[in-house]
Amino acid sequence: MGSATISVDEFQALEQKVLQTVEIIKKERAARIAAEEDAAAAHAEIAALKEKLAASGDTQTEIEQLHREREAVRLRVEKMLTDLDELL
Repeated sequence: MGSATISVDEFQALEQKVLQTVEIIKKERAARIAAEEDAAAAHAEIAALKEKLAASGDTQTEIEQLHREREAVRLRVEKMLTDLDELL
């Protein structure tokens, strides 16, 4: 087997490429972590909005029920006023 020899310049060029590769990997890992954090925050925000929307639906149902009750009371009061007018 022959021995492979490389010059100092070739070794330095290889070393530089390895260092650049390491830096690229570090940046990509940091970007991935940031993206994962953003995604987690977005999921949390979506969950909060879904809860708010569901609560809003409950609130809307309650408002509709209160409107129906108000209308029923209004009709009863009108009937009582009519009855009172008949007595006078």
